[in-house]
Amino acid sequence: MRHLRRIKPSVVLALVGCVLVLPGATECSTAAPLPGPPEIAQVAQPGPTAQAVPVVPASPVTAAATPTSPVRAPTPGARLEAEQNVIDVFRAAAPATVFVTKKQLVRDLSMRALEIPAGTGTGFLWDAQGHVVTNYHVVDSGRGQGRFAVTLHSQKTYDAELLGGDPNKDVAVLKLIGCDEPLTPLPLLPPDVKLEVGQTAVAIGNPFGLDHTLTTGVISALGREVQGYGGVTIRDMIQTDASINPGNSGGPLLDSGGYLIGMNTMIFSKTGSSAGIGFAVPASAVRRVVPQVIQTGRVQHPGIGVEPLPDHYAARAGISGVVVTRVFPGSPAQQGGIRGLQQDRRGEVLLGDIIVGIEDFVVKDFDDLYNAFDRFKVGDEVNVKLIREGQPAALKLRLVDVP
Repeated sequence: MRHLRRIKPSVVLALVGCVLVLPGATECSTAAPLPGPPEIAQVAQPGPTAQAVPVVPASPVTAAATPTSPVRAPTPGARLEAEQNVIDVFRAAAPATVFVTKKQLVRDLSMRALEIPAGTGTGFLWDAQGHVVTNYHVVDSGRGQGRFAVTLHSQKTYDAELLGGDPNKDVAVLKLIGCDEPLTPLPLLPPDVKLEVGQTAVAIGNPFGLDHTLTTGVISALGREVQGYGGVTIRDMIQTDASINPGNSGGPLLDSGGYLIGMNTMIFSKTGSSAGIGFAVPASAVRRVVPQVIQTGRVQHPGIGVEPLPDHYAARAGISGVVVTRVFPGSPAQQGGIRGLQQDRRGEVLLGDIIVGIEDFVVKDFDDLYNAFDRFKVGDEVNVKLIREGQPAALKLRLVDVP
């Protein structure tokens, strides 16, 4: 036992830490080898009952390297599933997306009539018969001043005529002239499928007159109310952060299944550039307007046949609601006994009825009245709530198509 010596704990720690020998090393450089047989050495531990602790000498064999997985070479053309989905949507929708040019007749110095481009935008094919849908503000003022040209995905350009539209919804319909190539329209989102904030939104358009371009984002809000081109609020608008640039107006907004969910219409920007806040007319409004225009050339506007007082006059008088100034002959309003403005014997104007509600919808101005009627269709009976001589009243009237 003469080889037993008391060793300080710090030395023991140094010895224990030198069990693993790295490749190329033979011993730990922080402690000297123990005297005695290399097979086993006993070290006395501090304390009243010392025990022998075996210390295994380092093996001269170097430690094997940890096996690693082979590096996989990149696959040319590999794409994420989300990327491939967007590519598929674009490939399917691009042939149905068109470029719309408004042409205007002008006269040069020699008084010759020339037809020049007066505005451009985007549109999309509605059906295989050549009907094209775009924004009303893209084609406005084109009627009677020239024609329209529509360039298809095949790069062929056809003349088109304006069938009509609804400026209050910013929707217009064109009809291709002399188109003899097959057309593939966009599928509409079924009416029973609800949109959700956060789902993918894909916008296709022709910004700055370029060929088809694509931007992606998400639906960032639903049910927005935005002042439209026709002067009244377009409700239930879709807000998206997919960039909508100049020239994208009238282009389709699609979901990840390639279904039309809206028509790109406007952006919210103080500089005129895209700021990540774009708005699209919902597919529900497009679905309601377009078939009517194709069939009759106009859109039905449900109403009761009254002429309202301009809102700023009512606001100046402190009146909340729509003041009826005149009732059209033979209208439901006349048949129901609604009263307009009247004059007494002294020439003073007497206030008539004030419309303050349609069914459960509160009416504070003409914008409210228009959008309340817009939720119904011609032939529906609605409860019209009034204020007459300071007292509430109500009438049940059937809606008719008003100009």
